[in-house]
Amino acid sequence: MSKSPRLRVGIGYDSHRFESGRPLILGGQSIPFAQGLKGHSDADAVSHALTDAILGASGAGDIGRLFPDDDPAWKDADSLDLLRLAVRHVAAVGWAPVQVDVTVIIERPKLASHIPAMEQGLAQVLGLDTSLVNVKAKTNEGMGWIGRGEGVAVIAVATVEAR
Repeated sequence: MSKSPRLRVGIGYDSHRFESGRPLILGGQSIPFAQGLKGHSDADAVSHALTDAILGASGAGDIGRLFPDDDPAWKDADSLDLLRLAVRHVAAVGWAPVQVDVTVIIERPKLASHIPAMEQGLAQVLGLDTSLVNVKAKTNEGMGWIGRGEGVAVIAVATVEAR
């Protein structure tokens, strides 16, 4: 029998459609825009993808198992709080995040000026130095549903370490 690795890597993905009448929250930051994202919680696709990456790396399930969207307790929940709870959950099974990388795929709005605040807020929740949290934004070059401005997708990678 082989010894369990001290480091693991997980990948998370999330996507949401835009919806009028909601704030746009990404990485815990309120982004000025005419539409927000449709979802049961605050629909923060960055926090959702990152939560799944951390849970997956830890072998601790996924965001839907921990925070089901048919549970009224999570209605309009702050997704940074969900991420914080997920970090506690993986700590209870012996893991801690050590580094994360996030790609936000969005045609508009432009996110460059908001990325430092996203990184800082996520780092605080994860208990990491900001140098270990990377967020970047890409367009879809006008292709597909993202390119048409219908919503956003996020891919996140997390490295966790046994504690």
